[in-house]
Amino acid sequence: MAEIARLPIAEEKSFRLAPHNVEAEQALLGAILINNDAFYRVADFLMPEHFYEPVHRNIYEIAGKIIRAGKSADPTTIKTHLPDQLLPELTMAQYLARLAAEATTVINAADYGQAIYDLAIRRSLILVGEEMVSVAYESDVEMTPVKQIEKVEGELFQLAEKGRYDGGFQSFSSALTASIQMAGEAFQRDGGLSGVATALHDLDRQMGGLQRSDLIVLAGRPAMGKTSLVTNIAYNVAKAWRGDVTADGHSKTVDGGIVGFFSLEMSSEQLATRILAEQAEISSSDIRRGRIHDSQFTKLVDVSNIMSKVPLYIDDTGGLSVAQLAARARRLKRQKGLDLLIVDYLQLLSGSSKASSQNRVQELTEITTTLKALAKELEVPVIALSQLSRQVEARDDKHPQLADLRESGSIEQDADVVLFVYREEYYLKNKEPKEGTPEHLTWQAEMEKVHGKAEVIIAKQRHGPTGTVQLSFEAQFTRFGNLARADYLPERME
Repeated sequence: MAEIARLPIAEEKSFRLAPHNVEAEQALLGAILINNDAFYRVADFLMPEHFYEPVHRNIYEIAGKIIRAGKSADPTTIKTHLPDQLLPELTMAQYLARLAAEATTVINAADYGQAIYDLAIRRSLILVGEEMVSVAYESDVEMTPVKQIEKVEGELFQLAEKGRYDGGFQSFSSALTASIQMAGEAFQRDGGLSGVATALHDLDRQMGGLQRSDLIVLAGRPAMGKTSLVTNIAYNVAKAWRGDVTADGHSKTVDGGIVGFFSLEMSSEQLATRILAEQAEISSSDIRRGRIHDSQFTKLVDVSNIMSKVPLYIDDTGGLSVAQLAARARRLKRQKGLDLLIVDYLQLLSGSSKASSQNRVQELTEITTTLKALAKELEVPVIALSQLSRQVEARDDKHPQLADLRESGSIEQDADVVLFVYREEYYLKNKEPKEGTPEHLTWQAEMEKVHGKAEVIIAKQRHGPTGTVQLSFEAQFTRFGNLARADYLPERME
C-alpha cells in the first residue's frame, strides 16, 4: 500500500510545471499599455525572452519598439502588429483591451518586472541543472568531470551576468544599439576614448583605449620592460576607478576599471614592490635592501595607504591551466567586478587537454583561443604578455616583428592588437666603445638621444592604425610615462 500511495507524488514531480507567473506578466503589460513610462522602469533588465507566455513576449517586444521610436504604445497601435485571433473565442484586440482595463497601477511595474525576471532565471537554472545531470549520467569519455564543471560554471556565469546562457543569434538592431551606446560613452568621456584609458596618452590616442572583448598581446625580449609596462597600465586603470550603482542595484564602472592580474612569473609581493617603487619614486632594489631613510619610509607608508584602496587583484598561483584561469576570472567578475584582465605571461600557461600538452604549438593555440573567447565572454580587454624568439638578437635591426612571436602563429592570428616593447638604450649600452676614441663620442651622442626613452610598436590592430608610440622609461622606478613632446613645450627664446 505504501508504494501505491507514493506513486501520485512521483507522477506529480515528473510533470511539474516550470516556475512562472502569468498574472504578473499580464499586470506588467497592462501597466505599460496604460502608461508607457512603466516600460522604462524594466527595460534595462527585462527582455522579451524572460516572459513565459509566447504571446506576452510578442506584446512586450512590439510595445518596446513602438515606445523607443517615440510613439505611443496602446491596444490600438499594438494590435496591427500581432495576429488577429488569440483563441477561438478571444481576439487579440479584446485581450489587449482586457490587459489595459484590468491594470491597476504603474507603481508596482518594477516589482512585476523583477518577479518575471527571477522566474525566467529559475527556469534557466532548471535547464542547466537537467543538462548537467544528463551529461553526468552519460559519462562521455571526452567530457571529463573537470570539463563538465568548467562548462557548467561558464553557463552559470552567463546566466548571472546576462540573464541567459544559450548565446545564439541576436538581431542586428540590438548590436547596433550597443555600438551607438559605446560611441555615446566615448563622446561623453574625457579624452573621447571608447575603451579603458591606460593614462599613457599617446598610446590611448592611437588605440582609443583598451577595447572591451579584445585580446591584446604585449610582447618583447627579456629586459625590455614588458611586465613594467603592463604593471604601470594595471595600476593606472585601477587608480582611476570610479563606480556607480545602477537602477537594478548592480555596480557599474564609470571611469578607470577593476583589474585582475594573473602573475605567473612574479609573486604578488614582488609585483606590489614594483608598483610601490614606481608610485613612491624610490628604487625597488633600495626598498628590498632597506636602504632608505626616514622621510622615504614615511613616503612609502603614505603611498601604500593610498594604494591599498585600489581595486587591483593579484593571483600569483604558478602552473595554472588556461581553463583554471578562465574559471578564476569568472569568479572575480561575479564577486568583485572586472574591467581589465592581465596575464603575465602566455608561455607559462598550460593547455587543459592531454592532446594539446603533447604538442606545444597546439597547446599555445588552445591558450590564445581560450583567452580570446574569455575576453568576449567577460566583455573586458585581456592583455597577455608573450616572449619573443631569439632570432631578434641575430638581426642588426633589433626592432621586433610579428614573425618573432614565439612558438605559434595563433598568437598573431587570435590577437586583436599586438604591441611590442622596444628600448634602443638597452642594446646601445652593451656596445660601448673604448673611452677617449671618436667612436665613444658618437656613442655618447646616440645614448643621449635614446636615454630614458622606449617605443611601443603597434604591429597589429583590428580597428585602428599601426605605428610607433614613444614613451619615457625610468629604469630605477620601473616606470613608463608620457614623453614631453616638442609641440607641447612652451616656445623657447633663442
